[in-house]
This record gives sequence, C-alpha cells and structure tokens, in this order.
Amino acid sequence: MEFLRQLHDLHFNTPLGILLSNPLVAASLVLFVWSVAPAVKGVVGRGFLVWLRVTWATFLLPAVTGVLLALNGEKVASATDMGKGLSRYGQPVDPSRNLEHWMYVAFVLLSLFGIEFLVASRLIDRRIGLRFLPLVTFFMYGCAFMIGRVAVFPGSTPGT
Repeated sequence: MEFLRQLHDLHFNTPLGILLSNPLVAASLVLFVWSVAPAVKGVVGRGFLVWLRVTWATFLLPAVTGVLLALNGEKVASATDMGKGLSRYGQPVDPSRNLEHWMYVAFVLLSLFGIEFLVASRLIDRRIGLRFLPLVTFFMYGCAFMIGRVAVFPGSTPGT
C-alpha cells in the first residue's frame, strides 16, 4: 500500500508551487495552451492527439491508485486526522474535502471525454466543436488544480 500511496502522491516541488503541482496539472496546462491552435485552425494535429493520450495517462495512474487506496479505507490527506486535529500537512482536518476531491476527479474525467468528443466531432461539426476546445481544456486545468488543492488545504469550515 505504501507504494500505491507514493505513486498517488507524486508531486513536483517547483517554484511555481501548486500551479504545476503534479503531472496531471502540468499535462493539463500544456494541453490548454496547445488547444488554441486547433481552435483557430480548425484542424487537430497528431501531436495534440498524442499529448491528449499522455494527459489520459497522467489522469488514470493517480485515479486508479486513488480508487485502490479508497477501497482500503483511506481518505484524502486534508480529511485524515494525523493527531491533534491536524492533517499530514499541518492544516486543520476537513472531512468534507474527501468528497470534493472525488468531485473534481469526476469533472476531469468528464472533461477528457468531452475533449475526445470535440476532437472526434461526434456530437457537433468539427469546426464549431474545436472552438470550444480551449474552454474545456481550461476547465480541466482548473479542476486538476483543485484536485491537488483540496487534497492539501482545508476548506472554509474545517472540522465539519
């Protein structure tokens, strides 16, 4: 289980801090910047599709390990009391953050499926759909950012 926990908690110690805190956030930011070109040109290049698959991988690895950890009874770090009412990161414990963590994970999953639909032009015309690509990828970046944030910091009402 310790290996799963280390794999799930993989993060970067960068000067940019939480803005590029883990591989999913970094991959989502690159995907957002890259999504502007298909939105303008109306054509999705092979490189964008490859990076989309890389983003899927950076999502699925912590998602699968997180599910396995949850099945083992663990919760997100900000919702786990390590003693004296503090979390692993020295912040007040906030049990509600566990559900928020899962909510943002679901939003990232829905965003990835939405990007796949926009790129494949399954629901709407490709040129119209690709205009929404930066919006969806920016939403996904925000949700990926929040996944890490709610795992570390308590909410506005810790302890409830």
